Amino acid sequence: MSTGTDGRGMAELAALLADGTRAGICVALLDGRAWTAGELARRAGVAPSTASDHLTRLVRGGLLVEERQGRHRYLRLAGPSVAQLIEDLAGHASTPPAPTTSLRAARATAALAYARTCYDHLAGRLGVLMYDALLAAGRLDRSSGLALTRDGWAWVTELGVPVDVLRATRRPVVRDCLDWTERRPHLAGALGAALCRQFSDLGWITQGVGRAVRLTPVGRAALAESLGVPVSTLVPGTAPAPSSGRA
Repeated sequence: MSTGTDGRGMAELAALLADGTRAGICVALLDGRAWTAGELARRAGVAPSTASDHLTRLVRGGLLVEERQGRHRYLRLAGPSVAQLIEDLAGHASTPPAPTTSLRAARATAALAYARTCYDHLAGRLGVLMYDALLAAGRLDRSSGLALTRDGWAWVTELGVPVDVLRATRRPVVRDCLDWTERRPHLAGALGAALCRQFSDLGWITQGVGRAVRLTPVGRAALAESLGVPVSTLVPGTAPAPSSGRA
């Protein structure tokens, strides 16, 4: 895709995401997994041939990459920068969430809003709370661009995150990413991804349904202590009652 200064590249990118089916496919792939073309067609509610046309355009536009294994075509987001773009756009969208019509759907919506993965890092209320706690403790500093402080590096080391790998990565160590449910930043970048992996390895978080993440009882107590916040702030809220979407 062209990225010329005349804006044509930006217009082409906007056109790719202006279609609801293609935008929905990109949002689905925020879970960081590779999906088959058939799975994405079912998720989008379109015929396989229609989905194939959309997927080809997204691959050609540089938003998705594909891998073929036998007769299956697997697709995923092209990288963390694309994931951040999709999440940022979702955070700026003014469209209200779809109404929930069952208790099960309401609970799923609440779980997703509380904690989920945004490609490879934590998002939702839990991700925003962690970002805020790190800022409050002086482990993150944004006075001249977001950066991990000396205390922050010490905290990361105590958690067992491989610091040498973090320092050597070409990916930014810390970035903020606008959270589409909280409308505030959560932590992305190489550190955001490393913390998500480490919390999973420690048994602090487990994968829920889809992109949802569950904080385990052990993880709730350990993370509260590590962040220096009350345990009560890490307790998920009650699922909202089902709604018809009417005011």
